[in-house]
Amino acid sequence: MHLDDAPAPACTICPRQLLGHEAGRFICTPCEHRIDQDLRKLAGPAGLYARLCLRIQPGRGGDGPVVTRSTGHPMPCNEQILSLTANGGIVSTLETWVEDWSSYGLGVHGTGGRLQHRVDQAVDTLRRNLTRAAHRHPALDEFAREIGQATRQAEAIIKGERAPRRVAVQCPCGNVSTVTLDTDGFECRGCEREYGHSEALRLPLADRRAA
Repeated sequence: MHLDDAPAPACTICPRQLLGHEAGRFICTPCEHRIDQDLRKLAGPAGLYARLCLRIQPGRGGDGPVVTRSTGHPMPCNEQILSLTANGGIVSTLETWVEDWSSYGLGVHGTGGRLQHRVDQAVDTLRRNLTRAAHRHPALDEFAREIGQATRQAEAIIKGERAPRRVAVQCPCGNVSTVTLDTDGFECRGCEREYGHSEALRLPLADRRAA
């Protein structure tokens, strides 16, 4: 086979082959645009994160999750909203990627502050460096999956839809991961083995103590 006959590299997120003007990139331009749209949905005073916070304490905005009780009647507390809006939720997902990207020369760490400010700052950093990351960062498929998952979870809650049930499964290496019935697949953080949709759902359920 001549070099000219070799297939063009494929996008690491979708199966589409990269076009001539996309040479040297890990992902195609449409996938970059989809990631950018998901990031934009999360940030700002009218973004998904701020709207989730309002469902915990109306009128507070995006200062962070605070559960209150109205006089005489307890305010319902959605544990999933708390897990998404508190430290360890959406803000930590974004900041972990900011930290990871900084090792590739793609942005710097944030300066802290309130949770809404941290979300906005992280989103701004990731969006400004996304095009360069398309040429430099080999794990953009994992990044796109995590950002897309956070966006879909937030949208489902705000629209009043029931979010897919999450279950903990265990890889043969012992590492525990959480999946849903509509998961696209995942990469085990313990042994870096990649699982597709059907493979992930065939994994044994993790012991509750391990999860």
